[in-house]
Amino acid sequence: MPHPIPLDRRQLLLCATAATTSLWLPRSAWSQARPSDNPFALGVASGSPTHQGVVLWTRLAAGSVPPTQDATVRWEVAHDAQFQRVVHSGQSTAPALLGHAVHVELQGLAPDRWYHYRFMWGDAVSPTGRTRTFPAPGTPAARLRLAYASCQHWEHGYYSAYRHMRQEQLDAVVFLGDYIYEYGGSSKAVRSVSSSAVISLDDYRARYALYKSDPDLQAMHAACPWLMTWDDHEVQNDYAGTTAGSKGPAVANFLARRAAAYQAFYEHMPVRASVLTQALGGLARGAEMRIYGQVPFGTLATLYLLDDRQYRDPQACTKDGAPGSSTVNPAQCAIWSDAQRTLLGDAQERWVDQAFAKSAGTWNVVGQQTVFGQRDFKLGQGQSLSNDGWDGYGPARSRFTTSLQRHSVRNPVLLGGDVHANWVGHVKADYAQDRSATVGVEFCGTSITSYGGNNDKLAEQLTENPHFVFADRERRGYGVAEFTPTQLTTTLRAVQDPSLASSGIDTLAQFVVQAGQARIERV
Repeated sequence: MPHPIPLDRRQLLLCATAATTSLWLPRSAWSQARPSDNPFALGVASGSPTHQGVVLWTRLAAGSVPPTQDATVRWEVAHDAQFQRVVHSGQSTAPALLGHAVHVELQGLAPDRWYHYRFMWGDAVSPTGRTRTFPAPGTPAARLRLAYASCQHWEHGYYSAYRHMRQEQLDAVVFLGDYIYEYGGSSKAVRSVSSSAVISLDDYRARYALYKSDPDLQAMHAACPWLMTWDDHEVQNDYAGTTAGSKGPAVANFLARRAAAYQAFYEHMPVRASVLTQALGGLARGAEMRIYGQVPFGTLATLYLLDDRQYRDPQACTKDGAPGSSTVNPAQCAIWSDAQRTLLGDAQERWVDQAFAKSAGTWNVVGQQTVFGQRDFKLGQGQSLSNDGWDGYGPARSRFTTSLQRHSVRNPVLLGGDVHANWVGHVKADYAQDRSATVGVEFCGTSITSYGGNNDKLAEQLTENPHFVFADRERRGYGVAEFTPTQLTTTLRAVQDPSLASSGIDTLAQFVVQAGQARIERV
């Protein structure tokens, strides 16, 4: 049987580190039993790019290899798709204890180059993937073209958005959370999943395998490198740090469930084993993964990925004290403005401040989970704010914007997801002050498929929250952000019908931000 519970942190680290090491074995070591099914049915992916390396990923599909037996997988990296000019090759372990996942951490590649890669096991050959390295630090770069995406609820539609994303000529994808959903039985279902809650390691593995079976998602993973972060549904709806969330049955040990979810995330994502070695907080917090970090793209941009789930305090003043999120009137919540409450955790906040102090790119692009700016849903007098995102952690948001100002961070751009809607706006130093300084811009993207609702009252909400210049919750899709030394152009792309695998796509809106001017212009 597959390993029924998550490994402890030391086991996980040892297993993952060993598996990323290239093996040079005789042919007899990899001449294993021939699989009856396609062992690469979950596709291939690359991610965590730097100027000299990248992570290559695959996972042998369940049933391809005996569940308790490790496998040795060969891989090749080439300049060309025909693999006539191979530049690196090797063999890596697909450990049974990690669900037969393969993580190849390549180093020594040339900067600012595209490569092709593939895996082999027995006589089976994987699809060919395409990946790239970033320009070296200090090196000028003329263009960076990113897509940002989030919230791909399987039941709510097909991944036709990814079919169109493949045509965007991207350098990378920034995925901002909710890769899977841990529950089933949605009233909006277009395609089905098991209605049983996902709780154990085997449950999470099966749910990832289902999502990764989608051909459009597989093809997009194979098209370019991805930078990955997570939100709540990779574990449980609205969970907060070590506190359980609001959907599904209660479990006796939430930290064990979270550890299973985190291990499954590692097993299915092109991330480095170092996310396991840099865990903070000790055993009292349970298994941890450090997924926040930064990477430069030459002198053009610095990309930051944040984690607002793992270290946050529980949501404040949730209705009836139940776990999860609520809309709250801050005047009726005594702890709303408690300066000690945190969304990122103390250690990550310090890291963010130190990273901003050293920021060097023309653009500083922050990928994080949700909408950043204040959204007051109560029209007129009083306030009604969500307690689950930045609105529910106002002092933490103020510390973030203060850090941007104190370090004079150039051209901050915040990308977000979570809310299943596009929100485009200006980042303010203090959302309580009408004349507060603008310190950056934000583009919170809609979902790939997850239902968002209609646009009723959005016009009134934009009037109530004038730092936003655009909002739409009816359409599903993704955003494309193109950076040059002089400007950012962001295009919102929306599928016509997420219930159709063959859906077409429209341009919903397009915006320009000139370098040195924190002002959004619609074009």
